[in-house]
Amino acid sequence: MSEYDYKQGKNRVESILDNYMKIEEKNKLPSDDNFTFENGYLSWVTAIFVDIRDSTSLFSKNDEPTAKLVRAFTSEIIEILRDDENMREIGIRGDCVYAIYTTPEKSDILECANKTFYINTFINMFNKLLENRGQDKIRVGIGMATDKELVIKAGRKGVSINSKVWIGKAVTIASKLSSYGDKNFYSRLMYSPVSYENFIDGFEKKQPNDNVRNWFSYQSGLNAYGSGILMSEFDDWIKGGFAE
Repeated sequence: MSEYDYKQGKNRVESILDNYMKIEEKNKLPSDDNFTFENGYLSWVTAIFVDIRDSTSLFSKNDEPTAKLVRAFTSEIIEILRDDENMREIGIRGDCVYAIYTTPEKSDILECANKTFYINTFINMFNKLLENRGQDKIRVGIGMATDKELVIKAGRKGVSINSKVWIGKAVTIASKLSSYGDKNFYSRLMYSPVSYENFIDGFEKKQPNDNVRNWFSYQSGLNAYGSGILMSEFDDWIKGGFAE
């Protein structure tokens, strides 16, 4: 059995704790190549989490239809989230697909919100396809949050086990909000106040003939804004039976 060298471990921990770390505030978060174990960046980011409800029950069905469902769901959510030059991380955590973006401008935050509208509509399409195959529909929560985060490279220096760590509120709040979406009568889409306040003016300008603020409801218990916004052309195509 291998033994952990705790004396060397103490030396490594103290070396990191005592070492100088350069923290830079950046308008736009740099790409991965700029991260080292000696630096960190403070920047505005937006996180989106898409979480399947009651996944414990779903994943207990270790059969082919469930495997195909999970693969199809995660694949297409990633497709919607990945197409953005501002994306800095994307992945899967258990039953949840997530993406994190650098969002230096309000227009970037609005673009993230636009992705959530597409995902919300996609869930309707996905459930329709499941229904057509005689399978149960799924319920999903979609959380989005924006904040200034400290981003560092963490892991074990000198080996290939490392990743970015997001220190702040955006990632944790987006994850939390996704766990409430489409649950206990909350809307499927849930936004942090910082996200909402930074995209709503731009959204109004894009939809001058609509009272878009009425499409959101403030949930005081969660300190979040819920919505059920759908992409109209996409939704009409679903309701029309996917007619060409």
